[in-house]
Amino acid sequence: MRAPSSDLPIAFDNVTITARAVTILDRITLSIGAGAPTVLIGPNGSGKTTLLRVAMGLMAPASGSVTWSGREFAAPTRRAIMFQRPTMFRRSAAANIRYALRAANIPSSTHATRIAELLALVGLSDFANRPARRMSGGEQQRLALARALACDPTILFLDEPTASLDPAATKAMEDLVRAVSNRGIKVVMSTHDLGEARRLAGDIVLLNRGRVVETGGAEDFFTSTKTGDAKKFLAGELLI
Repeated sequence: MRAPSSDLPIAFDNVTITARAVTILDRITLSIGAGAPTVLIGPNGSGKTTLLRVAMGLMAPASGSVTWSGREFAAPTRRAIMFQRPTMFRRSAAANIRYALRAANIPSSTHATRIAELLALVGLSDFANRPARRMSGGEQQRLALARALACDPTILFLDEPTASLDPAATKAMEDLVRAVSNRGIKVVMSTHDLGEARRLAGDIVLLNRGRVVETGGAEDFFTSTKTGDAKKFLAGELLI
């Protein structure tokens, strides 16, 4: 079990993100701390992916501030992100991970052992020499997860990691999210699947139109929501 990440908590203070005069995140104030996975839910276009990018440090606020353990500038050396449609390099599964190890300046003497460990973790030990682009969608997602873990992150951001996967591949990915979290890595993920949110979340953040509608422990959220919009969302009604 690793110690809590020195980048936690990640604190958003009145954060606004705009693009071409469109507000994507609107005065977000939020704290993401250590513990079980934090799951972002909300309608399409609610700002989930943008919030993950800002938390990773890939986007700067137009106004407001983001801090990592109280630091406004913190190099993302122990943070990693896996996008919804990760790009597979034109090389083998093992070489995809080796690329990530080199990018993270991991000593080359450890690469073979680390690649074997990561492939075993995601259930792809027999695919080391398989061209990554010839793997199934579920296999590619697991390889992308292994690649994200190459830098030995303490915080892992996942953008809808099971989108478009079949039920078996979805279960495999959810099992991996649990395994990663059990290793002490803080997982922050978005999903459009409320069932998945129930199964994985320690706490929930519901977004709509770039604003936080409601946040809190997952059990309380799903059994006793506090806001009308949250109740509508759980009932499958359209939020406006």
